[in-house]
Amino acid sequence: MKNLLIRTLSGAVFLALFLTALLWHPAAYGVIFMIAVFIMMVEYLNISVGPKEGTARCLAIVTALLTFMLFFFHAGFGLDWKWLLILPVMVCLIFTAILFSKEGDAYRATPFIIASLLYIALPFSLTSLIVFGPDGSFDGRVLLAVMIIIWSSDVGAYLFGMAFGQKHGHKLFPSISPKKSWEGYFGGLVLALAAGWCAGYFRLVDYPWYHCLILALLVNISSTIGDLAESQLKRNFGVKDAGRIMPGHGGLLDRFDGALFAFPVSVAYILILGL
Repeated sequence: MKNLLIRTLSGAVFLALFLTALLWHPAAYGVIFMIAVFIMMVEYLNISVGPKEGTARCLAIVTALLTFMLFFFHAGFGLDWKWLLILPVMVCLIFTAILFSKEGDAYRATPFIIASLLYIALPFSLTSLIVFGPDGSFDGRVLLAVMIIIWSSDVGAYLFGMAFGQKHGHKLFPSISPKKSWEGYFGGLVLALAAGWCAGYFRLVDYPWYHCLILALLVNISSTIGDLAESQLKRNFGVKDAGRIMPGHGGLLDRFDGALFAFPVSVAYILILGL
């Protein structure tokens, strides 16, 4: 009960912050999401690289924040796409820092440092493309709907997994996450579809009902894969939690593992179909 209370309280704080980010003002969205990117970059690099490659680590974090800022100002304030050309230059600086590193195994850190930009910075940066309209107007409801679907999928997977999957269930991916079951997955799918339907019915998003259900299905599948991918990362490095910033949950990377896959999939579906 104590652990459940801690999880609930920290989850409530997390929810309040991101509701503020998406429903209040674009500045709140920008600041809170940049802080999230910063924390997750630190957590990921602590797991994969450790304290080594300090210069390259710092450049990677700066590049991640710069990536989010460029997408934010392009989508919301009309910044020209040409400014994104700064990002390849930053990547070149990262490689240069690694090249001149005195660490003997610097090359081992290179793929993880570069991957951090694709894994964390890019998914969060892409969200700017759906929270800002073509005229630069801010509306975080669509992204909020995506996050509600992700949370519903997580809750459904947890509840159905505990009820039906723990003792006699069918393991989803036992080599990576022994506690996850197919029963939990389908429970998460049911709640995700319900959340998607509710998002359309209550006009959180202005999409036809079938697009809401397809989006919910894509979010459920991609967030589940994202969860498993982060579990594999932690298992490979012998880490239980990515951090301690959220009592009862672990790190922010643990909380957003599914979103890191669901965000790009959602943005792609919404923009390609012109929703």
